[in-house]
Amino acid sequence: MMWDDGGWGWGGGFVMALLTLLFWAMVIAGVVVLVRYLTGSRHGRQSGPPPSAGEPGWGSRQAEDLLAERFARGEIDEDEYKRWLALLREHR
Repeated sequence: MMWDDGGWGWGGGFVMALLTLLFWAMVIAGVVVLVRYLTGSRHGRQSGPPPSAGEPGWGSRQAEDLLAERFARGEIDEDEYKRWLALLREHR
């Protein structure tokens, strides 16, 4: 004679294992998020507010940074870099 407990069978065990795994994954993720929030960890973010477009000199600083990056990558030579930099600073 077969024993039947009226339960879910092997499928119920599989579902319970998945739900348990999901539960613990959510608990661990919640703890990580809470710890990062409480410690103020801000990876990849700059401190302070971003520069606003209304500030004086904002556009020229941004242009100088871009010019310096192009010079560092070798897209422009030193003479061209100095010429453009002088032009940018002249029109501040």
